[in-house]
Order: sequence, then structure tokens, then C-alpha cells
Amino acid sequence: MLAFDAESTASAADRYLRWAGLLIGAVAARAVGHGLDAGEDVGILYAIPVFGLCAVAGVLAGDALTARPRGDVRTAGLTPRRVRDYVPPRMTLLLLGQAGALVVLLAVAAVLASPDDMGRAGRILTVTCPDGRTASTGPWPGLFYGLPVLASFAVSTAGCLWSLTKIARRPGDEKTRRDRALAVVAAWGLLVSAPLLGAASTASGALMDMTCDGTVGRLATWVLWPTALAALVTVAWCLFTVISPKARVRR
Repeated sequence: MLAFDAESTASAADRYLRWAGLLIGAVAARAVGHGLDAGEDVGILYAIPVFGLCAVAGVLAGDALTARPRGDVRTAGLTPRRVRDYVPPRMTLLLLGQAGALVVLLAVAAVLASPDDMGRAGRILTVTCPDGRTASTGPWPGLFYGLPVLASFAVSTAGCLWSLTKIARRPGDEKTRRDRALAVVAAWGLLVSAPLLGAASTASGALMDMTCDGTVGRLATWVLWPTALAALVTVAWCLFTVISPKARVRR
């Protein structure tokens, strides 16, 4: 006879809260993407962090509401448990690399950005062509879009670090802790890879619209497209991991 462990990461409450976070995030992102005001073009770079924050909130809520294991008195070793012992090492390194790329990309985009025709800072890219004329294109991932992305990234990082610390210290078996840490890392990865995908593809699209960006612009485009592709693959992995938590079954 099969019985599901009470601490399984595939518990009904955990699973439903994850799905609810993704569903609420999709609805909220759609609303933001269409703009809170009919005259305000908020854009996909605002919608992406909204979706990611909701996904992270769903995973953290599922973890927070999971009851501690009950039963006989358990024993534990004296060696302190560390967060890095439970996170997936290769995926964590990849996400940290993408997080660094996201921060660098948004910082460079903010420096190069210009105000649009409505005076909103950091929304378009303006360059001076060799013949002296000025060319502009947008949207561009300057501060107008970058600040919400960085703010949501900072909030989610703090929340996920708190949850990982809690997972490492809570009672339970090693597999349960590793499974839950994997889910938290995947949820955080959505707020790394999805904004990176949006920022890289938006920046490369803007550069491709330019007719006088020169060699620097072409080189930047060649870097941005592989970055966006890698982020797209990572988004797919993170979504699959959040949607399909591992089930631990015992006989």
C-alpha cells in the first residue's frame, strides 16, 4: 500500500498554492501589460516582474504553511546545516550568473537611456549618427522599466533567502529539505531569467531598429540574443519545477 509522506513537497496545499501564485501572476501580469490607464503603455517589462513576484509568493506561502513533521522524537547531527548544502549547485550558479547579467544590462541601459517625448526618463535610446542627425528608438530597458525589475528582484531575493534559511534549519529529512530548496530556487529563478529575457530581447530589438548604431550596436545585438535564448530555456525549467513539485512516496 502506498502512503504519501506528510512532509512531501507535493502535498496538496503546497501544490495548489504554487498553482494559485502562477494563475494570479498571469492575471495580474495581463492587467499590468495592458496598462492601468488606457493612455499608459506599461509594457511587458512591467508585467514580467509582477508575474514573477506572484509565483515566488505562491511557493513561499506553500512552504510557510507546511506543518512540521510529527511523530517519535528524532535525532540530528551536531554539524550546522547550511543553505548551500541544499540548493542545486549548477542551477544556482547559472541563476547567479544570469542575475549578474541582468544587473549589468539594466545598469548599462540606464546610462544610455534618454527621456521619451512625454519626458519620461529612461524609456528610449537616442544616438547621434555620423552624419549629425539624431535617431531614437524604444521601448528601451532604462530606469523607467529597470527600477520595477530591480525592486522586485531585491524583494524576491530577500524572501527566498529567508525561506531557504528556514528550510535548512527546520526538522525533517534531507530529501524533503532539498526538494523544497529546489522549488524556492526555481521560483527565484523566474524573477531572474524572465526579466533578463525581456530586457535582453527588448534591448536587442531596439538596436536592430537603429540604422546608425555602428559596430558597437551590432556586437551588442550578437551578445544579447544568446543571452535571451539562455534565459528562455531557464524560464522553461523554472516554470516546470514550480508547477510539478517532486512527490516522495513510501511503501
